[in-house]
Amino acid sequence: MQKKGLQTFLYSTAGVIALALILIALNYIFSPVRARADLTEGKVFTLSEGTRAILTKLESPVKIRYYYTQGEATPVGLRTYAQRVEDLLNEFSAVSNGKVIVEKYNPLPDSDAEESATLDGIEGQMLNTGEKFYLGLSVSQLDDKVAIPVLTPERERLLEYDLTRAVARVSTPKKPIVGVMSAVHVFGRGLSPLALQEKKGLTEPWVLISELKRDFELKEVSMNAETIDPEIKVLLVIHPRDITETTQYAIDQFIMRGGKLIAFIDPFMYFDQQRDMQNPLGGTQAGQSSLYALMKAWGFDMDMTKVLADMTYASGEGPRLLPTLLNLTGSALNPDDPVTSQLGSLLYAFGGYFKGKPAEGLNMTVLFHSSPNNMPVDLIIATLTGEPSTKGFEPTNKEQPLGIRLTGKFKSAFPDGKPKDPFAEMQKEKEKGAEAKKPEPVAAHLKEAKEETTVVLVADADMLTDNAAVDIQDVFGQRVVVPRNGNLNLAQSLVEQLASDHNLIGLRSRAAFTRPLTVVRQMESKAQEAYLGKIKALEDDLQDTQKKLEDIQKRRGDAKDKGPVVLSAEQQAEVDAFRKRTAETREELKVLRRDLRQDVESLEFWTKVVNIGAMPLLIVVIGVGVALARRRQIRP
Repeated sequence: MQKKGLQTFLYSTAGVIALALILIALNYIFSPVRARADLTEGKVFTLSEGTRAILTKLESPVKIRYYYTQGEATPVGLRTYAQRVEDLLNEFSAVSNGKVIVEKYNPLPDSDAEESATLDGIEGQMLNTGEKFYLGLSVSQLDDKVAIPVLTPERERLLEYDLTRAVARVSTPKKPIVGVMSAVHVFGRGLSPLALQEKKGLTEPWVLISELKRDFELKEVSMNAETIDPEIKVLLVIHPRDITETTQYAIDQFIMRGGKLIAFIDPFMYFDQQRDMQNPLGGTQAGQSSLYALMKAWGFDMDMTKVLADMTYASGEGPRLLPTLLNLTGSALNPDDPVTSQLGSLLYAFGGYFKGKPAEGLNMTVLFHSSPNNMPVDLIIATLTGEPSTKGFEPTNKEQPLGIRLTGKFKSAFPDGKPKDPFAEMQKEKEKGAEAKKPEPVAAHLKEAKEETTVVLVADADMLTDNAAVDIQDVFGQRVVVPRNGNLNLAQSLVEQLASDHNLIGLRSRAAFTRPLTVVRQMESKAQEAYLGKIKALEDDLQDTQKKLEDIQKRRGDAKDKGPVVLSAEQQAEVDAFRKRTAETREELKVLRRDLRQDVESLEFWTKVVNIGAMPLLIVVIGVGVALARRRQIRP
């Protein structure tokens, strides 16, 4: 009786009110407790471990001012993207335990918020309606400020990285110093007399240099340097064409002092065309670069007469197949290394490969490599496409290392000390009769590194150029850099790993919020293969028929007759058979396309049903089940 009375009370008005009050009380009591679950495949709503490490160690508050113009004129796509940005900012604040303070502004025209956005370096964008629209943010701590002037959906995969990098930048009191040495104009070219003489005007710095300047203090190092500034902790060498032994010795001693080296060398740098001295007509040839003396001491060599062709990772297809322009994806990238685990893809342009094994005391990690279906090819056919590029292709059946990291205690490549410079000796001879100059102090020669250090070698330099690494787009009148691949990410990760907070490495890109219907694409791809197979069969039929017609014509023995050709009954039957086969094949193609459309439409329909209706339907089923169970309990 007591149980029945309790059930009657619960289903009464007073019972419903009591339950509501209990729920409100429980909600108030447990409101400080937050529990969230990210069920997306790529964990797009979960911050990476690197971001969490940086946010949790903040010592003083970091303020993020988020500017987003809200209005009916704002495109729907930008509204949903702006909401995702806001969600990510809220996650930053939650993980940092309140150390990240997010302020939100709606910079409408002629408002105080618009003036604040301008002062913070946020750039206005023009919509199709002619109205100004702001979507950007600034990150600041005390007097340090970093702005992200424009947030675009095209760069969404790098959104977490951009935000975390900005937070790390303002919370770091001093930028690490990175040296950059290169034989090409990575810092851009000014209007020097030599540039004017060669009719070469102003050029912008490489995007890589602009990106690195946001996080590091870059110091340009001469290609003729005899010493490396002790303040430099990481040296980035890009295409050291015609480097001397004296400069290699300077790099060698830099490593002996504990410095870290990242070198992009190249047997065929397509974007460094040099005058061909053997061509009297003034032709050009691709520049070459190597650290021959240093690499030899480390146990490695690179064939300067070859570039690597790889049929598995080749770009293009058919007559445009380019087996020396590699699109490295998947298993080509080391999944266990933080630098390469999240790159996605690398464009490796006319690069070489490394031969040998590390010298005693050194350990090697292969960052990325070719497939076994590769072959070294001569430089003369490096840029050929189609059939000429694959003629005589014989795979080595062995993966070739393209990017490697060496760690350990390095030994000097110059055990006898600094190599003699013949030009310096000639200069001394000239100065013998002049007033003697006080000799500059010479640093003591180091035969072995005092501590373990790191050297990274990559056998391609073209991959860092803007042409290979980025797309520069005009978005609402603003210059926006969109990565084509992971090339810039690779270089940035390497520099950050060796010079900055290593936590940045693991959050190079996030999973996409919008995911394609991969099953649909696989169906389309499969149908396309069948479609192309039918076309190939049709072409084969045509060739066979033409061959048979030629054989029939030869048997007639009238090859020299130039009069009109009258088809025999046998020939006419052959042509009719071919036409019949053609009609049948075309009919099969129509059926194939129709079936493909039906399958795709059906799959899209059921995908929408599952995504939109599955969860409400599940709740309804659970509710009905609970109601039925309670009804059974109420029955006597």
